[in-house]
Amino acid sequence: GTTITISSNHWVMAWAGLEINTLAILPMISKSHHPRAIEAATKYFLTQATASALVLFSSMTNAWHTGQWDITQLTHPMSCLILTSAIAMKLGLVPFHFWFPEVLQGSPLTTGLLLSTMMKFPPMTLLFMTSPSLNSTLLVYMALLSAALGGWMGLNQTQIRKILAFSSISHLGWMAIIITYNPKLTLLNFYLYALMTTAVFLTLNSIKASKLSTLMTAWTKTPSLNAMLLLTLLSLAGLPPLTGFLPKWLIIQELTKQDMATAAVAISLLSLLSLFFYLRLAYCA
Repeated sequence: GTTITISSNHWVMAWAGLEINTLAILPMISKSHHPRAIEAATKYFLTQATASALVLFSSMTNAWHTGQWDITQLTHPMSCLILTSAIAMKLGLVPFHFWFPEVLQGSPLTTGLLLSTMMKFPPMTLLFMTSPSLNSTLLVYMALLSAALGGWMGLNQTQIRKILAFSSISHLGWMAIIITYNPKLTLLNFYLYALMTTAVFLTLNSIKASKLSTLMTAWTKTPSLNAMLLLTLLSLAGLPPLTGFLPKWLIIQELTKQDMATAAVAISLLSLLSLFFYLRLAYCA
């Protein structure tokens, strides 16, 4: 599904790839047959089906007005607006974020890892391909709200998967704010985020930690692994000497070049909220 979406040039092929992806992950979410897992799978299916329908609708509107089914030829303003909303829903950007923490909480850690990284790659590719014609003002507002809400909602969480879900939402804010100005920076940010999140999820899976209380007692069993987890979490937070700071630094630099210093200052200050819960996680680890 991912390969079809990222290699297609036609909207219907991209849509088919997204649908295959959704159907492939559903059995993995509902594998445990726990009511929570079934609820997560249902929520995920309904959200993704709605978003896919909107993708198809926006491409049809565009084809109706321009006669083009090419992904890069998205020129009709209404289509651009609908597509931005559809992809925001697929990714879990604010205000379409409500499904993501719930779905991640109901899924096993390995499936949660796929949901946070692999499943975000196809919509991210579509954003990358249509970036010149997207509504930049809408994306900047969505990005700032995502950074704010991702940090704010993650503050009082004790479930690690929910904390990681809100962290994902605030990272998406950083990616969305720069997509129309420098799409390559968004991809760099996404790759580094995927790498660090993979490390965090796999570590948590190996020490079987799903709550902050279990993470506190885990360091006695695997001290070296926990030290690595601490560094990875601080890197995700974007603390300067670590890798996670690099994309944030480049994004702030690019925003300043684009005369958007206010947005750069706002998103930097909002990311301090998420820094707090990363530090708390690192402190527990």
